[in-house]
Amino acid sequence: MIERTPVVYEGADIPFEGMLVSDSAKNGARPGVMIVPNVLGAKEIDFITAERVAALGYVAFVADIFGQGNRASREDAVPTRFMDALNADRLLLRDRLFASLRCLKAFDTVDSARTAATGYCFGGKAVFDLARSGADVRAVIAFHGLFDRPGYPNENITARILACHGWDDPIAPPESVLAFAQEMTEAGADWQLHAYGHAGHGFSDTSMKGSDRPGFGYNDKADNSSWAAMTHLLGEVFA
Repeated sequence: MIERTPVVYEGADIPFEGMLVSDSAKNGARPGVMIVPNVLGAKEIDFITAERVAALGYVAFVADIFGQGNRASREDAVPTRFMDALNADRLLLRDRLFASLRCLKAFDTVDSARTAATGYCFGGKAVFDLARSGADVRAVIAFHGLFDRPGYPNENITARILACHGWDDPIAPPESVLAFAQEMTEAGADWQLHAYGHAGHGFSDTSMKGSDRPGFGYNDKADNSSWAAMTHLLGEVFA
């Protein structure tokens, strides 16, 4: 049975509340996958994603990088306020990511030597930063993530990197994609890019179905292809 368990944990500076999702019928430690949400923070769609990850046989953990109770909605006057604070302080973002990763690795059901991280939109940028910081994860996978690099230098990147990118995404234009490719190549990282034509920002976000905003919206083909790519990579790194 796939079960959800809210988890309050201490972070780099304030308390955080994530969600642990796993199959209670399975015994023993299993690989763990940290999921970093988009600009709005942890929400139902992330928990559903975690259930899908848990159904693959892994332990999923929806990380909280904004702080306990700090959540946004698209109807807020400034829905980006929590993200903006971390964009302005990428070292703080890094420290909060490491705190969430420590939380995941500490669960008895998680094989701490076999972990990975996935992220969506701003969460995609976050998991790139996790890899850039030399985190002990076997892979990071970003869905419609952002590619701008932080102000601090890359550490030894050991994670395999998969960027799933909608080519029509206006907030991640081709020049930023090419800069990321050059950055990862110069860093000696094991990286791959899957670019989906006629897909834009949020292509995996079912809440964006029917969007009439150019370059934004759900795309079922890109969603299915990127999920398959993630599943394949996790199977390789956790083998």
